Amino acid sequence: MKVGFISLGCPKNLVDSEVMMGQLVARGHELTPHPDQADVLVVNTCSFIDPAKKESVDTILEMAEYSGSAAPGSDRRRVPGGALSRRYP
Repeated sequence: MKVGFISLGCPKNLVDSEVMMGQLVARGHELTPHPDQADVLVVNTCSFIDPAKKESVDTILEMAEYSGSAAPGSDRRRVPGGALSRRYP
């Protein structure tokens, strides 16, 4: 499975994203910097200040366009993670 990552917010989020990416690679998954080639898009979000919340929501919606453009029958997914998904489950 090809996985794309977008890490928003503070340096802690970047470290969290790097840990997740390392675990995925260790389990045999492939990382891609190209959202249009990813089977799964992970957006590691921030939500501690209003501009960060807006950036997180905007990025999730932007990545939804890639999910919608997947070939028919595709299993392409987007996964919000991080603070925003914990704050607003």
